[in-house]
Amino acid sequence: MALDTAWVLAQVGEAGPTSLTLELLTEARNVATKVAAISWGPHVAAAAATLGQYGAGTVYDAGDIGDALPGVPIAAAMASLVDAGNRPDAIFFPASYDGRDIAGRLSAKLDRPVLTNVVGMRSADGHLETEHALFGGTHIALARFTEDPPHLYVVRAKSFTAEALEGGSAPEVVSLAVPDTGSLAAARITGRHEEERSGPALDEAAVVVSGGRGLGGAEHYAMIEELARLLNGAPGASRAIVDAGWVPYSHQVGQTGKTVKPTVYIACGISGATQHMVGMKGSKNIIAVNKDREAPIFSIADLGIVGDVHKVLPALIDALRSRN
Repeated sequence: MALDTAWVLAQVGEAGPTSLTLELLTEARNVATKVAAISWGPHVAAAAATLGQYGAGTVYDAGDIGDALPGVPIAAAMASLVDAGNRPDAIFFPASYDGRDIAGRLSAKLDRPVLTNVVGMRSADGHLETEHALFGGTHIALARFTEDPPHLYVVRAKSFTAEALEGGSAPEVVSLAVPDTGSLAAARITGRHEEERSGPALDEAAVVVSGGRGLGGAEHYAMIEELARLLNGAPGASRAIVDAGWVPYSHQVGQTGKTVKPTVYIACGISGATQHMVGMKGSKNIIAVNKDREAPIFSIADLGIVGDVHKVLPALIDALRSRN
């Protein structure tokens, strides 16, 4: 293993740890001998066993921070832990809003740079070498730190597969004190809005059906939603139709949207711009429907259907309805 100790910033909600948290814990235990999770909120104690199952030997719990934005208090708590002599070799952050915020603030506090957009890791000559997607994923750069640890990394979702340990033991839970940050912590969360949806979340679904500009108009996106519903999947979208206002940003798959890795990904009327393919090319089975046989999406598709989505999708929807 390249590392002795690694920390993972663990995001935990009412439903438990996020999928990206579990992905990071899995990979952390592959590259480090000892793994600890840093978390906060009212649900950490209940989620500790799950964090242990995925590799955390210790869980540092900063407690319930109320309606405070987590960036300031959690970065300050982590910096205090490092200053007290608990200096890990690496700290892994999820590429989420809070993860990036905490990573940036901790970087400033520790005067350490951050390697971002990590999509792979490996041990090389006793060092941790990370892979970074460039130019829309068409090139991969390799990087490693040469200065003293701790080394900070922000990792993209779906870069690794979450796998629980067989017979994983319960971790030690340690209270993590949050220092007084004064006026820096004045910002408060005044409200939360969760988009209503039925079916699985886009980045968790086993089946994703996405639509692109080839649908021809916003009114035709209903076919995507219906097909996703019949397949117990989630509807997605290309950046083109999100920018056009056909669907909300929360549906976007791609480099500037969500990264998905379902068992089946169905791209309907999507040409296959690099920006989109970066977010879904890790799917196990890719099915593409496009009337342009030269569309780039066919280069990564396991099954390509050269045809009009307005004929192919209704036929598929009718077949599924009759079967159900």
